[in-house]
Amino acid sequence: MFIVEETIAGPEAAQIPKQRGESLLDTAVRYAEERHWDVFPGTWLEAVDGVQICSCGNAACATPGAHPAREDWATQATGSATVARRLWSKQPSASILLPTGRTFDTIDVPETSGLLALARMERMELTLGPVTWTPDRRMQFFVLPGASAKVPDLVRKLGWSPLALDLKALGEGEYVAAPPTRYGSRGAVQWARRPTPANRWLPDAEELISPLAYACGRDGRR
Repeated sequence: MFIVEETIAGPEAAQIPKQRGESLLDTAVRYAEERHWDVFPGTWLEAVDGVQICSCGNAACATPGAHPAREDWATQATGSATVARRLWSKQPSASILLPTGRTFDTIDVPETSGLLALARMERMELTLGPVTWTPDRRMQFFVLPGASAKVPDLVRKLGWSPLALDLKALGEGEYVAAPPTRYGSRGAVQWARRPTPANRWLPDAEELISPLAYACGRDGRR
């Protein structure tokens, strides 16, 4: 399943070093330093009787090790590589979370819809930003800030009801988990399309909404 990153991302993906073996601290610093993304540390996984549980202490945590550890996380988020290094030095196992609504928003869709849309976008030769692939079988497309306000109207203009599609734009006050953050025993967030010098400039939501809405609508009829 995970060979999609290489086939979809294209040859430019080789310009970005793989994160395999890279510490969470180094990765968080690199996001702030190279991409100018705000980052903040979230919860982490702790081994208890051989089982990995979320540091929040909730045995039924929906996203163990991959959600904010503090209520004031928005004020903790930083675009400074120096501050990021200090934060992760205090808790090297903390997940890497990225606030949306600042340097980017994301459009979140089911994995099956996301894969269908990616293939269609490639055929259309659309310019894409980074895309993540989460262990709960979701894909998140990075777009310019402001998408969360525009997407419902854009979907309506395409003839869909926003409530009918499993498609959501994440913006101000929300966040996404960044690779290689893990969701408990379910696995790690991965890049379906890596950040590269070629996709530093993000597309507007309007450029991607048609293939994404089409894919979600088709997926929903199955």
